Amino acid sequence: MFFVDTIDVEGLGNRGYLAGGERTAVAVDPPRDVDRVLAAAARRGVRISHVVETHLHNDYVTGGPELARLTGAAYLVPADARVSFDRVPVADGDTVDVDTGLSLAAVATPGHTPHHTAYVLSESGRPVAAFTGGSLLIGTVGRPDLVEPRLTEELARAQHASAHRLARTLPDDTAVLPTHGFGSFCSSAQADGDATTIGKEKAANPALTTDVDAFVTNLLAGLEDVPAYYAHMGPANASGPAPVDLTPPAPADPDEIAARLAAGEWVVDLRSRIAFAEGHVAGSFNYEADGKLATYLAWTIPWGKPVTLLAETAEQLADAQRELVRVGIDRPAAAALGGPERWLREGERPASFARSTFAGLAGQDTDRTVVLDVRRASERAAGWIEGSVHVPVHELHHRIGEVPDGTVWVHCAGGMRAAIAASLLDAAGREVVAVDDGFDAATEAGLTVLTG
Repeated sequence: MFFVDTIDVEGLGNRGYLAGGERTAVAVDPPRDVDRVLAAAARRGVRISHVVETHLHNDYVTGGPELARLTGAAYLVPADARVSFDRVPVADGDTVDVDTGLSLAAVATPGHTPHHTAYVLSESGRPVAAFTGGSLLIGTVGRPDLVEPRLTEELARAQHASAHRLARTLPDDTAVLPTHGFGSFCSSAQADGDATTIGKEKAANPALTTDVDAFVTNLLAGLEDVPAYYAHMGPANASGPAPVDLTPPAPADPDEIAARLAAGEWVVDLRSRIAFAEGHVAGSFNYEADGKLATYLAWTIPWGKPVTLLAETAEQLADAQRELVRVGIDRPAAAALGGPERWLREGERPASFARSTFAGLAGQDTDRTVVLDVRRASERAAGWIEGSVHVPVHELHHRIGEVPDGTVWVHCAGGMRAAIAASLLDAAGREVVAVDDGFDAATEAGLTVLTG
C-alpha cells in the first residue's frame, strides 16, 4: 500500500510531496526548509531513498540538495537542466524503484521550462499518481514565460502537447499532484479546487479542451506580472542552494533600529495592519506575517538590501524567517520583539496613519483626495474607481514620486496590499489613509467604478 503526504507551502502557493510504501519514500520538489519533509518521513517511519525535482524552480529556492545530503538519497534532476552540482540526471522513461511494488517513472513534459519532467508513481505496474510540477495543474497549466521571452510561445505550445501526453497515457483515475497552482505566480491562471485527477482535467482543463492555437492565444493573453525576485531563484537553484540557518537573528535595540533606518536599510514590521496603523516606528514598512510575506517582501525589496524584522513574538519571528529563506532572504540583519514601546528611543513617539473603508472614501472632498489603486493591471482592468491613480504595489517603492500631491487614500482588493502601500507612503512622508475594505464595497458606497 502506498501513501502520499503533501507538504504545503501556503504563502508561496506551492506543494511538495513525500510518497512511498512501508520502508522507503521519495520526496518531490521539497521546500528549502527540509525539516518539514524529514518530520513527515519520521512520522511514516520511512527512509527517503530519492529526492526528485520536476524542474529548476523560478519561484522558490529548493531544499533538494540539502535533503539529499542529509538523507543520503539519490538526487534526481532533469538531465537537460543546467546545474553546477552533482546529481543523477533523469531522462524521459527513466524508472526507479521506490519500495516493494512501487516505482517512479520520469515523463518529459516541457512547457513550464524546456527541461520540465513529471514523475508517475505506479503501484504493481498501474499508475496511481502523477507529480506534475508546473505542467498540468488544477484547471490550468504552469506559465511558459519565466525562462526566456523568445521561447514563450514555443513553450506554450509544448505545454499543450505535454498536457495531452499525460492525458493520453495515464488512466482517468490517476491523481494529479502539481507543485504550483495554489496561489503561486508560476501558475498561468488561478485554479479552483484542491484535488484532481486525469479524468477531471480532461473534462475541464483548457489545455485539454481547446485546440493548440486557441489555447496558446488565451494563455499568453492572461499572463500576470512576474514577481521581480523570480530572476534570482533560477540561478540560486542551478548553483545548488546552501543549507538554511533558522537560528534567531541578532537582537536590535532602539538605537540600532534607528541606525539601520538612517542607513537606508529596510525595517519590516510583521504585526497586523491594524496594529501598525495605530502606531509604529517611523520609516518602517508593514508586511503582515499572516499575509503573503515572502511573495510581497521579496517582490518589493531591493534585492540584497539588509532587512531587520520587528515581531510581536519569537514564534512570529521564527515563522517569518522560515518563509523568507524559501525565497532566498536567508538571514535578517537583526530583529526585535515586542511593540513600538520597545523599539523606539526614549522621547520618540510612534508614527501612525488612518484606516477607513470605501464608504469613508465616498464622503471625501475629491478635490483634495488622491485615490491610489495598487492592484495588478489585470485586476484593475475588470473595474476601477473613476479618477484613481494606478501604481501596482510591487512598483510603488520606485514610483512614489509619481503619486500626486494630496491625502492619499490607497486601496487594493481586500486591504493587505493597501497596508503595504500605505506604510511605504507613510515612510516617504505622505499623508495617507489605508482603505481596509473589499473592492466590491466601492460600488455599494456610491463610488463610480468604470469598466472596459
